[in-house]
Amino acid sequence: MTVAPISDGRVRTGRIRTNGLAVGALAFVALVVLAVALAPVLSPYGVNKQDLVRALEGPSASHVLGTDSLGRDVLSRLLWGGQPTLLGVLVALIVFVVVGVVLGVLAGTLGGWFDALVSGIADILMSLPGVVLIFAVLAIFNQELTPAMIALGLLGSGSLIRVVRATVIGVREELFVSAAIVSGLGPVRLMARHILPATFAPVIIQASLFAGAALAVQSGLGFLSLGVHPPDPTWGSIVGEAAANLAKAPWLLFVSGGTITLVSLALALVGDGLRDVSAARRRSDGGARTPVRPVAATRPAGAPAQEGVVLSVQQLEISFGERVVVRGVSFDLRPGEILGLVGESGSGKTISTLATLGLLPANASITGGRILIGSDDVTGADDRGFEGIRGRRVGLISQEPMVALDPLFTVGSQLMEVLRYSTSLPASQRRGRAIELLTRVHLPDPAGVLRKFPHELSGGMAQRVAIAVALAGDPELLIADEPTTALDVTVQAGILDLLRELRAERNLAVLFVTHDLAVVADICDRVIVMQNGAIVESGSAEELFANPQAAYTRELLASTPSLVRAS
Repeated sequence: MTVAPISDGRVRTGRIRTNGLAVGALAFVALVVLAVALAPVLSPYGVNKQDLVRALEGPSASHVLGTDSLGRDVLSRLLWGGQPTLLGVLVALIVFVVVGVVLGVLAGTLGGWFDALVSGIADILMSLPGVVLIFAVLAIFNQELTPAMIALGLLGSGSLIRVVRATVIGVREELFVSAAIVSGLGPVRLMARHILPATFAPVIIQASLFAGAALAVQSGLGFLSLGVHPPDPTWGSIVGEAAANLAKAPWLLFVSGGTITLVSLALALVGDGLRDVSAARRRSDGGARTPVRPVAATRPAGAPAQEGVVLSVQQLEISFGERVVVRGVSFDLRPGEILGLVGESGSGKTISTLATLGLLPANASITGGRILIGSDDVTGADDRGFEGIRGRRVGLISQEPMVALDPLFTVGSQLMEVLRYSTSLPASQRRGRAIELLTRVHLPDPAGVLRKFPHELSGGMAQRVAIAVALAGDPELLIADEPTTALDVTVQAGILDLLRELRAERNLAVLFVTHDLAVVADICDRVIVMQNGAIVESGSAEELFANPQAAYTRELLASTPSLVRAS
């Protein structure tokens, strides 16, 4: 069974109850665990009570599963033998999950030398001869089962470390994580709220597979009479007893071996069913182009921001290693102004916008110029440097609302989380404020929307929710990165009307990033045109559309049919 992604990028989630096999497997595992836990009550005979007269008897009313070579009741020994067997599996599983998740998450989050160290540890764990080491541990600890299963969990955790690390690295690049960062969430909350839940599916899959493997290893040790001292039983020792008497009592192998097989299969089915409750994720990216000669800067780099300027970008230069992808970009944005940043894909407009929020990719850096938000210089600032700015003074509206909202949480949960970190509202008032924000962005039935998951919303509703999230901290600057690209014309017009209303009511400054000149003509006061990482033209929207100076601007206008018809 697999998770099927919906074509628009949303995630199809299911509930385990819709999977009959998973439900049956879960019930079977629960029944086995309960029976084993109640062995003192359910066992019809003492675990080691012998009756040599009735040795190797087949199933009967007095011995439901028959007796072994010493006349001991097989059912009683299965129940008692399940305790050390399942306990050993549980110990190994706990070590496997704790070590794998903790080290995998830290490696994927921290990166650098710590990532290299943890990756090296994972490689070593995966390359060690596990069976030999487990035998060595048993010899050192006087045949005790618990240290051996701890060693098994530790040795197996190498594969989980790698899986979790890769998942975390992928999730950190997701748009909803960037949106959460811009909303003001700290690193600890971000990890607990958005990154860790994304690891549930791979952890569940790996844990269910490992549990079956741990059961096989523990049974193998019992078969060799290791880990638990005879005559106390384990499922593995019962298999060994059955193998020794296979010719005389073949049913014994079906009873003991069948129990182990069924439990292993049930664990796999339970893991598969639980996995289907989790979400699948996706993303894509683009490329860069050759340089062009930039327009001369209006102000030298290093000049202070002018009074009343919300955002000042001064001679910004961004590089990926040795390659410069943005150069000489300068502009100011004032309260109540909508500034359009225009260009085709790869022009540098989005990477410039990400720089203003401190969200550049790990392999990109600001190599020149300055970025000031108000009077605060945030050039190259880390997450701590953006505390009090993201979410409170700057809000972000992304291009894809469906991936800007975490599919694992309801709208209300995500919106009130932002209110918790970007405002001083007490918990008792956050729900009311959330409803107020959804009402303000013209969503019908805002209380009902709070209870919905992102995949239950239309594209227009999701974008309005994203705008509400961006407004939660009452910012003075709103960055709208292609906010209407994924919407149809009617919904797009409604979003543009909403942005105009918010600008008028709140005196918001809006940086509107888009490739659509028709949208720019509809909403922007000033326009900056970018090509290949540089500004090729800037000015008021009216002047630019009436008398474009750059050849590239004229090409863009000519390629926009609605503008050509209007002229």
